[in-house]
Amino acid sequence: MKKIDLLLFISVVFLGIFGLFMIYDASSFVAFRDFSDKYHYVKEHSFWMIIGFLSLVFFSNLNYHRLYNLSVPLLIASILLLILVFIPPFSLKLLGARRWVDLGFFTIQPSEIVKLTLAIYLSAWFSTKEKGRFIAFLLLISVVLGLIFLQPDMGTAVIILVESVAIYFLSGANLLHLFILTPLALIAAIILAIAEPYRAARIATFLNFNQDIASTSYHVRQILIALGSGGLLGVGLGNSLQKYAYLPENATDSIFAIIAEEIGFVGSVFIISVFILLIWRGFVISQNARDLFGKLLAGGISTFIAAQVLINLSAQTALVPLTGIPLPFISYGGTALVINLSSIGILLNIKKQSHKNI
Repeated sequence: MKKIDLLLFISVVFLGIFGLFMIYDASSFVAFRDFSDKYHYVKEHSFWMIIGFLSLVFFSNLNYHRLYNLSVPLLIASILLLILVFIPPFSLKLLGARRWVDLGFFTIQPSEIVKLTLAIYLSAWFSTKEKGRFIAFLLLISVVLGLIFLQPDMGTAVIILVESVAIYFLSGANLLHLFILTPLALIAAIILAIAEPYRAARIATFLNFNQDIASTSYHVRQILIALGSGGLLGVGLGNSLQKYAYLPENATDSIFAIIAEEIGFVGSVFIISVFILLIWRGFVISQNARDLFGKLLAGGISTFIAAQVLINLSAQTALVPLTGIPLPFISYGGTALVINLSSIGILLNIKKQSHKNI
């Protein structure tokens, strides 16, 4: 028990249980309207939460060094799943995007899986010294990001890019490469944003909330109304008005707006503090891992969780344009929940094998 990171584990359990309650709270009206069952979303999420915590227990007891030898097949399998997204009859198109693979008895989102498998592969690759791998690194990332952009899913692509760059430079790479990579990434992001009309519309809305209130800026306005309605202490759990189909994606990407409306600024700061605690523990585990593979893997996992939290909360507070990034451990979504909980299990195992009692 002394080797279990209780702060990390308790934080995740709290966020998971709180998220389950908030999904029921935020989705019950829409679930009853669409499925005649107000428990529809919470029942599905409960199933995936059980799978996720079982996966957490499994990975927390699996020696993380075994993932080193599995890094190549795991990455290949996840890339094949990314390709499968575009191949009928497995391809599932929702809201104009192809991000899911329909396996008949359930659907999965390969881009969520890639977050973890790519972190494992890059950590294994960069844990050994090798000259001249910058070009090979760029080619690999270009393939993965290209497949995700085609879905399209720019938000997830940004997270994977941040995670990959973090692992690359944590391994002791030349900082000159960072100065080469940064402008290339910015130029590519601008081109991709302009090329897709819906992305351009989101950016235009972000720059001017007063335009086209009935369509492009509607979502942002409803988020801001929810945040403003919450005030200091909130309207009370279960008393949100925005959950009555006013706020789009209120159980997924925009669930934080419902949380802020119901528990206010004080409650929201507490939830954010739990996320900060969780991310901090992840980086402490990375710093004290017994080998470079463990350091890079823990650092990569902590980075992609932190990036998801930061992007989601920034979008929900109108600091960046809206993205389709869910809030980890809280938003509705099966694949993301299982992958995030599995990642926490790996962090717990790295902590168990660290030399220091941190």
